Amino acid sequence: MSAGWVAGGVRSRAMARRRLGATGARGLAASTSWDEAVGLLAASPYGGLTRPGATQVEAQRAVAATLLWNLRVLAGWLPAAGAEQLRRLASWFEISNVDEHVRALVGRPAQVPYQLGALATAWPRLAASASLGDLRDVLAASPWGDPGGATARQIQLGMRLSWADRVSARVPAARPWAAGAIALLVARERFARGSDLPEGAAVTASRVLGHRWRTAHSPGDLARTLPPHARWAVAHLSDPTDLWTAEAGWWRRLRSDGARLLATAGAGPDRVVGTAALLAADAWLVRAALTIAGHQPADLEVFDAVA
Repeated sequence: MSAGWVAGGVRSRAMARRRLGATGARGLAASTSWDEAVGLLAASPYGGLTRPGATQVEAQRAVAATLLWNLRVLAGWLPAAGAEQLRRLASWFEISNVDEHVRALVGRPAQVPYQLGALATAWPRLAASASLGDLRDVLAASPWGDPGGATARQIQLGMRLSWADRVSARVPAARPWAAGAIALLVARERFARGSDLPEGAAVTASRVLGHRWRTAHSPGDLARTLPPHARWAVAHLSDPTDLWTAEAGWWRRLRSDGARLLATAGAGPDRVVGTAALLAADAWLVRAALTIAGHQPADLEVFDAVA
C-alpha cells in the first residue's frame, strides 16, 4: 500500500470525527428558536462557515459547503486513484452548481456556486455556457456525457443518472448506493410524477439497473424487476407517498455502510469512501434538523422517523 493511501487512511479517521452525529442533530432539531439553532450550529463542526444571523437557506448551504471542504482536504492527502474516487462521489456538488446555472439561464434567481477546486469534473467550462443548448454541448464533450436533450429536466436527470453510472464504474464500495439512488429516482419519476424517463436517461439507468425495470407498473413491481444491489432501496416501497421514508432509508444505509467501511483494517480506498459516506450522511441529517428547528415539538416525530 502506498504512502499516499496510508496518509489518507490516517486522515480519514481524523476527519470522520468532524460530525455532529445523530444525538447532536436531534438536539439541533429540538431547538425552540431559530437563533438557538444557529448558535448550536456555530458551535459544531459546521461552525467555521456558519455566520451569525444566517437564514435557514444560508445555514443549510454552510453545512453542505463544510462537507465539500472536508472532501477537498481529504482528496489532497490521497494518491491519484483515491482523489478520483472522491471526485466522482463529490461530483454531486457539480450537479447542484449546474442546477443553479440552469436557473440563471432561464432567468430565475440562483445561488452562488460551490467552490469545487480539484474536485471539479467540468465545472469551469459548464459555468461558461450561455444557453441550455451550449450547456448540453459542454456536457456531451465532458466525462458527464450527453444528457440526451437540452431541456432543464433532461439535463438534470441526465447528470444525476450519469453520476450514479460513473460512481458504479469506478467506486466499487459505493455501487449499491449509486444503484439504490437510481432505483429511487426511477420510482419518483414514474410513480410519483407519472413521467417516463427520457430515452437517453433510460439508457443510462439500464447500465446499472438492467432492462427489466422498464416493464414495472407499480413500486412493488419495480422492486421485483431490480437486481439485488439496487432492490434494497425500494424493497419496502408500496405507495409513492412513502418515497420520503425510502429516501431516508437510503441515507441510513449510507451511514451504516460508511461506519463499516471506515472500520476496515489497513489503509486503502474503502476507509476513504467510508469517511466520505459518513460525512455526507451527517450533513444530510443536520440539514434535515435545520428544517425542523424552531418549529412545533410534533415535528420532532418526523425527524425521528428519518434519522
